[in-house]
Amino acid sequence: MPPLSAAAAADFVAERHWGVIVTIKVSDGRPQLSNIGYDVRDGRVRVSVTDGRAKTANVRHDPRVSLHVTSDDFWTYVVAEGEASLSAVAAQPGDPTCRELLDVYERIRGEPHPDPDDFHRAMVDERRLVLAFDIQRHYPTT
Repeated sequence: MPPLSAAAAADFVAERHWGVIVTIKVSDGRPQLSNIGYDVRDGRVRVSVTDGRAKTANVRHDPRVSLHVTSDDFWTYVVAEGEASLSAVAAQPGDPTCRELLDVYERIRGEPHPDPDDFHRAMVDERRLVLAFDIQRHYPTT
C-alpha cells in the first residue's frame, strides 16, 4: 500500500487504540518497546502508565517517543512521533490524574467504566499517571 497523506495518517492513528510505544532506555540508549492502549484527542496521544516502570523512567530521562500503529491486516502502519510529558502520579481518588485516566480508559473502551470510584482507587494503588504527547510527525506519509 502506498504511503498515506498526512491527514489520512492522523486519522489512522486516531481511529485505533492499540499500538507499540517506543522510548529510549536510560541504561544504554537502545529503544524499548511496549504494547499499549492509547487514546488520541485533538492530536494528543494519551497513555496510562505506572510510576516506577521502565517506560516512565525512560521518558523522564529522554522525552522522545514514537508510537507504531498497524492495520488489522498488519500491512498498513503509521508511526507518530513526539516529545512526551508525564502527569502527576494519581494520589487521591478523584484527583485530576484519576479523572484523566478514567477518560483515557473510557475512550479506549468506548463505554463508561461501571464503577468509577473503584477505578480511581485502583489508579492510586497502582501509582498510575498519564504519558501524553502532541504528534509532531507521522510517517510514512506522502
